Amino acid sequence: MIEGLLTEVQVEAGAERRAFGEFVGPHGELASYAFGWTTGSERHVARLTVGIGAGNPDGASFHAIVFDNGGSYACQLADEPFARVPEGGPDLTANEARAHEDLPFVWWVVDRVMERDRRAQWMKHWLLSTTSIQTGEVFAQTEPILYVSHDADDGLWQLIGASDADPATGKLAHLHHAVGHDPTLLDVLDLAPGENASRTTPDAPWTRTPSR
Repeated sequence: MIEGLLTEVQVEAGAERRAFGEFVGPHGELASYAFGWTTGSERHVARLTVGIGAGNPDGASFHAIVFDNGGSYACQLADEPFARVPEGGPDLTANEARAHEDLPFVWWVVDRVMERDRRAQWMKHWLLSTTSIQTGEVFAQTEPILYVSHDADDGLWQLIGASDADPATGKLAHLHHAVGHDPTLLDVLDLAPGENASRTTPDAPWTRTPSR
């Protein structure tokens, strides 16, 4: 999988983000994809497109919405086209997509993308309104984030800067907002419960360790 362009356009509701990429299956199957979401929108629903078989009779573009499904995500085919992607063909309606013989492959691609594309992790945290507790300095953006943990007991995310963490100054905030201010967090948004990551400076690589 190759992460491609990430675009951001300011709209009335907030920022409209679109991420693009290419996918190669284990047997050389090609697909291209796009997904996107708009911050500040009243309803947290994202959209995606998967294109397969460009130039072939059965080539097509499949479109869907993505939404919160009880702490995870779910997808539903949609009639309205979302994005143009290189491997795509004619835009299929939801009914046409359901009848297409390659729909199982398309859903398989979607699952791989949602699991492996770092921008998709960002989108999922937006969909799920993931909460984090941030030190006062991190919340005020006066210190860079140097430590991230995903607690095993309650699933809470913690974002800590250079200063010692003081629970009394902790602020609750959505995790996806922090990524907007610091895109290097994209590399640690897949921390499993019980894992943490740290770095010495904002430009240093993250080091992952299990939480104690």
